[in-house]
Amino acid sequence: MAETTQRPPRRLPRPDPAWLASLALVGAVALFDTGRTVETVTFAGSALAHTAPFILFAVLAVATLKATGSENLLARAFEGNPARMIVLAALLGGLSPFCSCEVIPFIAALLAVGAPLGAVMAFWLASPLMDPAMFLITSGTLGWDFAVAKTLAAVALGLFGGFGTMAFAQSPVFRDPLRVKRQSSCGSCCSGSKKPFSDTPKWRFWEDAPRRATFRETALENGLFLLKWLTLAYLLEAVMLRYIPAETVATLLGGTGIWPIVLGAVVGAPAYLNGYAAIPMVDALLAQGMSQGAAMSFVLAGGVSCIPAAVAVWALVKPRVFAAYIGFAVTGALAAGLAWGALA
Repeated sequence: MAETTQRPPRRLPRPDPAWLASLALVGAVALFDTGRTVETVTFAGSALAHTAPFILFAVLAVATLKATGSENLLARAFEGNPARMIVLAALLGGLSPFCSCEVIPFIAALLAVGAPLGAVMAFWLASPLMDPAMFLITSGTLGWDFAVAKTLAAVALGLFGGFGTMAFAQSPVFRDPLRVKRQSSCGSCCSGSKKPFSDTPKWRFWEDAPRRATFRETALENGLFLLKWLTLAYLLEAVMLRYIPAETVATLLGGTGIWPIVLGAVVGAPAYLNGYAAIPMVDALLAQGMSQGAAMSFVLAGGVSCIPAAVAVWALVKPRVFAAYIGFAVTGALAAGLAWGALA
């Protein structure tokens, strides 16, 4: 008897945009300046090799945090005195292993259990700007001083936004902030008696098979993530150094005063790919004359306003809260850029 059921056609996996962009970049160089193709690829490969120890350490560190479940300790920052919550949220936001996409379910759960918006805002602002992996790669590319300054700026920006939100919590901007109001009953999102993020970390994670699997999956996922974005970033750096005149960058983003810092913040939003891809881009811009203050405002404003980080906020809160989020980010980026420019 003939088989009457038809199997659905097998779909090919969607190509990753980052790898496609890298191939397109190499293809464009090969098409328009063939003699520079090998030079461009070699530059990116050498840069990756230089950064490899930082990447490996960062990947293993984040995988360990995930496997042990120690990220659950972050939830304790959102309990207790509101001012204390904001300080801890800003500190943990600047040090947590969450990427921009992972922040969404974490913050959604915190808002669902009643965490105050000021502490959430502090964490939201600081989290996309720095994490252990980004710190290591930033220090390896831009120097320890820039990495430490950016970390301090991320925490300061979180404090600025958190206390600003707390001060105006009863204003029309922050009153009733969520797109969907919390329900009076838990419903399916928190069925059972266990509170979100209440699991106790298990430091000897290798004794537990599911945790070992989490370690492997996290290490592989983060390793591939960093590889694809840094490959694209170093290819972009090679192209920028070769084809963008240094005098143009120096004219627009170099020098002293507030204008280069303002322009760095304005350019940061549309030019930012993500926190990792921006590091080599900033390195290239600094080599071509970008001022230190403009570089700092670029990475801060761009980090908060890049698509993954902004979507995390837009998806959960009303437009007026989102506008305040962007306002805090730009204002804080300008202040940090001016401070770093004066110190550097």
